[in-house]
Parts: sequence; C-alpha cells; structure tokens
Amino acid sequence: MKRKISLAQWALVEEHRQKSITTLDLPRIARNDFDLNGIELVNTLMESPTMSYLDKLKEQAEQYKTEINLIMVDEEGDGCAEDVIERKQFAINHFKWIDIANYLGCKAIRTNCRGLFSPDPDTALEWAAESYYPLLEYASESNMKILIENHGGISNDADWMVQLFEKVNHPLFGSYPDWREPSEEFDNKYYLRKMLPYAAGMSYRNQPTEMLTAEMIDMSIDAGYRGWFGIESSGREAIHEGIRMLKKYLPTLQL
Repeated sequence: MKRKISLAQWALVEEHRQKSITTLDLPRIARNDFDLNGIELVNTLMESPTMSYLDKLKEQAEQYKTEINLIMVDEEGDGCAEDVIERKQFAINHFKWIDIANYLGCKAIRTNCRGLFSPDPDTALEWAAESYYPLLEYASESNMKILIENHGGISNDADWMVQLFEKVNHPLFGSYPDWREPSEEFDNKYYLRKMLPYAAGMSYRNQPTEMLTAEMIDMSIDAGYRGWFGIESSGREAIHEGIRMLKKYLPTLQL
C-alpha cells in the first residue's frame, strides 16, 4: 500500500541555475529532504549524460532507493513542426533520450508538441502524426512510453490532443498533464478530464485553493489513474505543500 509521489527536477530549477545542486544530487534530495522515492529528470539540466555520468546517477538512485520515472525532453524540436525535415529530426533527436531513459530504468519520456506555425488544426494533426509514428516505432523496442505535456500552442487544446491520440492509436503514446492554474485561456479541470484516459504521468502543481487541488486529485483516482504524481510546484516550500496535499487527499492504494 503506497502513494506514488515523486519529485520533478524542474521544481528545483532555480537551485540548478544557482549551481547549488546538480542532477546527481537529486536522488539524495528526494529521499533525505522530502522522503520521496521517485524523481523525474529534465534533459537540459543533466550536466553531461555520458556513460560514466549515467552510471553515477544510477548508483545514487540505488543508494537512496529512488526510482527514476521519466525524462522531460526539451530543446530537441517540436512534435508539430511545420518543416518536414524538422519533423524527421524531431524523432531522431529523441531516439537518444529513449535510450538514456531505458538505461536509467525510466518508463517514459515527455515531449513537446506546440504546432505554433500550423495554419489549422487538421494540418497540425497530420504534422504531429508524421513526427510521432517513427518515434513510437523506435520506442517500441524498449517499451518506452512517449508522452506529450501541455506546453502551449496546440498541445493546450484537449480536444485536439484526443484526436491525435486516436489518430496515432499506439499503446505507448500518451499524455503528461500539466496542472497549470486555471485561467481564461486554460480550463485545467477540463483538460485533465479529457487527458485522463491517456495519462501515463502527472505534472502536479498546487492549485489556488485546497478545494481545487482535492477535486483534481479525486478526478484522477476516480478515472482509474494509478501512476506517479510528480510535484513540479516551484521551490522547496511549494514542494512540501504539494506533498502535504497529496498525502491528505491521495488515498493509499495498491498501485
């Protein structure tokens, strides 16, 4: 019986920018500072992903009994790029991160699919499918899940995302919902509800009210989600608050 609560590396991005911590410190920080047994990495914060570096990271994870669940991949292209060469390069750029994630024991990588230059949703759908087909074919060799996080553009449109998942129709293709605060442009409850059937991870963020946080946690559990809640709320105080909220509202389940 346990809760799956993990530490997303981006929550400590300011400490990384100040060079007060490194990626190799993350398993220790997750365990000793927050008593968490999972972490989610960000590729752009990994100092030097050579074989010896990855071995050290694995050793740290084993020492502190933390699982490395996922790598968030940024700056390797957009899954809905307008240029056909860029779409091909998008898949190629992510191949190495699938290999690295597999070596570290991850279950998934997270990608970006913004489609900022697509003239219409239907064209964006074709572009994105063209990008993800070869990536998923490669990922199938290691059974690595390929996820999309709502990071702006077309990926913020839950209905379009559902169309993409249905069009590509691959068991390793899914969503990594970012619990952004609600706004006039983004209904995060609606987005989460639409993404739950495809969710293979959660980018958890504390909501403006405790009631909204509890409601979104309940939505996830009621829909059958049993994966990790990766806390991405910024800074240590917010991380502790996220742990408190998840422990309060997330039941202990046989996961």
